[in-house]
Amino acid sequence: MTSFRHLGDSPVYDGYVWRVVVGAFTDPDGNEFTRDIVRSPGAVAVVPLHEDGTVSLLRQYRAAFDDAIVEIPAGMRDVDGEDPIDTARRELVEEIGFDAGRLELLHRFFPSVGMTDSVLHVYLATELTEVGRAVHGPEETHMDVFRVPLADAVDMVVDGRISDAKATIGLLLAERRLSGR
Repeated sequence: MTSFRHLGDSPVYDGYVWRVVVGAFTDPDGNEFTRDIVRSPGAVAVVPLHEDGTVSLLRQYRAAFDDAIVEIPAGMRDVDGEDPIDTARRELVEEIGFDAGRLELLHRFFPSVGMTDSVLHVYLATELTEVGRAVHGPEETHMDVFRVPLADAVDMVVDGRISDAKATIGLLLAERRLSGR
């Protein structure tokens, strides 16, 4: 597989967070081909686990689906040079109004390898302290923040009430980590 070669990108769109390019490549036989790619700074997501065993979830409007989606706190890595753990801490404050005494990386994954180079870091946040929300944008202003026991959140994943990939991965890995497996 190492004989594939990236020849370069031709810009199509350059937005605030994402860039869309047409990437040119050669395959192992020397044939050239192109792929549309969304270049992304990546994102973070956080499973905020409170001392009572509950996790904070959000029900947030998502324009791409024209619907409210149940998720865990998350956000784009849209501050140049910001470490993913610092982005995670910032997103916790913005979205649920808590700071974490401890943030532990659960996983680093590629959310959509067929179309983007995005990398998503998922953290488990514990030792939470309420500090007040610092919302940004209409979606955060109008989202519903609620708490449920971690086991109930996992049930929501299993029965389809949570379909968001980062929430699914984060909640299942948090449960696994806490169970000692």
